[in-house]
Amino acid sequence: MAILTRRTVLRSSIGAAAVGALSRPYIANAAATTAEVWWTQGFVPEEDAAFKTLVANYEKESGNKIDYSITPYAALRQKEISAITSGVVPDMMEIADFAITPINAWDDKLVELDDVVNPVKSQFTKTALDCCYHYNNKTKKRSYYITPMKVAAVPFHIWKSLVEKGGGKISELPKTWDAFMDFFKPVQKGLRAAGMRNVYALGYQLTTNGVDPINTFNAWLTAYGGSGLVTADGKLHSDNAQVKDAFIQAIKNLTTPFKEGYVPPGCVNWNDADDNNAFHSKLMVMDFDGTISTEVALYHKKEEYDDILTHGLPLSNDGKELPAQVAVFGPVIPKGAKNLDAAKEFAKYMIQPKVLNEYLKAGLGRWVIPVADIVKSDPFWLKEDPHREAYTTMSVISPTYPIYEAYNPAMAQVGAEHVIMTSCFDVMNNGMAPEQAAAKAFKRMEEIFTKYPIAQS
Repeated sequence: MAILTRRTVLRSSIGAAAVGALSRPYIANAAATTAEVWWTQGFVPEEDAAFKTLVANYEKESGNKIDYSITPYAALRQKEISAITSGVVPDMMEIADFAITPINAWDDKLVELDDVVNPVKSQFTKTALDCCYHYNNKTKKRSYYITPMKVAAVPFHIWKSLVEKGGGKISELPKTWDAFMDFFKPVQKGLRAAGMRNVYALGYQLTTNGVDPINTFNAWLTAYGGSGLVTADGKLHSDNAQVKDAFIQAIKNLTTPFKEGYVPPGCVNWNDADDNNAFHSKLMVMDFDGTISTEVALYHKKEEYDDILTHGLPLSNDGKELPAQVAVFGPVIPKGAKNLDAAKEFAKYMIQPKVLNEYLKAGLGRWVIPVADIVKSDPFWLKEDPHREAYTTMSVISPTYPIYEAYNPAMAQVGAEHVIMTSCFDVMNNGMAPEQAAAKAFKRMEEIFTKYPIAQS
C-alpha cells in the first residue's frame, strides 16, 4: 500500500437516505478544550488540505482547539512506536501501519472507543468494523480501538498504451487469475522487440520492506483459495490442506515470473513508494498496489492519468469472485492521553458520515469511505471517475474481508519478522522448493501464534 515515505514532492451533495439524522456534525457542549493530534501526511497536497479544512470546521463549530502535526508515514510510524514505548503520548494519532493497533490493544496500551463507534456503527461496512475490533489480553475481550475513517483494497494499475504497443488489447484482458497474469508476458516481449528493453510485464513487491509485500502475498493466497489462513476467532489454519496448497501455489506463482525475468529485479529492495515510482517511469506494464495513490499522483496530468486502467481482482481460476482483503486507517487514542475527553469529541465529529465523506472527497478519493449507502448515493464514488469506480467497488461493494492482523496480533509479529516473504526469498535465492519454504514459514508462524492465545466467548 503506497503511502508517502520519501516522495514528499508529489504532494454534491449526498442523498437524504444515505445521510439521515447522523449526518449532522457531532459538537461538544463542554467548555473549550485542546487535543494534540498526530496525522499522516497525504500522498498528494489535496489530502493535507482536506485535513486542515476538517480541523478548521471542527474548531469553528465546537469552539475547541486541535493542536495537530502532519508527518510523513515512515517517520510517523517511528514516532508513534517511540511515544507508546516511553508513555509520552499525544491525545490522538492516526495509525501508520497494520501492526500498531493490534499489538498495542493486546498490551492494553490503547483506549477503548466503543462509545465513539457504537452510535454510528450501523452505517459502516462489517469489514471496516472488523478491522477496528481488536483483542485486549488484559481484559480478555475485543473492543473497538480505531475509528473507521479510511478503507482501502488493493487494485491493479495498468498502462493501456504499453499494452497496445506491446501487441495486446485491453479489451482482451482475461477474467481469471493465472490467465490475467500470463497476459502481460507476451506484451513484455512485444515491447522489447519494439526497442523498450528495460520494461517488465509485472510489477509487485517481493521485498521485506513495508506493507506492500504483505498485501501482495495475501492476494495471491486468496486467489488460490487460502483466504482462511487466519479466521475471525484468531486461529491459524496452517494444518488445513486447502490453505497449505494455496500457500505453496502463491509462492510458486509469485517467484516463477521473477526468476523468468518478468518482474523488475530491483523489486527485492523496494519500499512502499518505489513501485509507484517505477510504474510512473514505465518500468513495468502492470503494478499491484494499494489505494489509487498511483493514479492520484498524476491527477493533474490528464493524459497520463487517463492512460492508466485501474482494475479490480480477476476471478479465481475456476471462475469464482474473489474477496478483496481490506485495511482500515483512522485514529487511535493511546493510554496516557492528557485530554481524553477532547480527543473523543474530535473522533465523534470526524466519524459522522457526512463530515467524513466531504473530507475524503476533498482528498481526491484516495481513501474510500466505508459507508455503503453513501458510496451508492454520492456519484463521486461510482460514477464520476473510472479509477475511483473500480477501486471503490472492490473496497466496499464487492466481497471483502479484513486484514489478518485484526483477527490476531500474532500476524503483526509474523509481518515484522518477514516470515512469509522470507519463504519467497528461500525459493528465489536459496533454491528451496516451494513446499519446503511453506513448511518452514508455517513452523515459525505456529510458534508465534502460541504467544497470542485468544479466549473464545
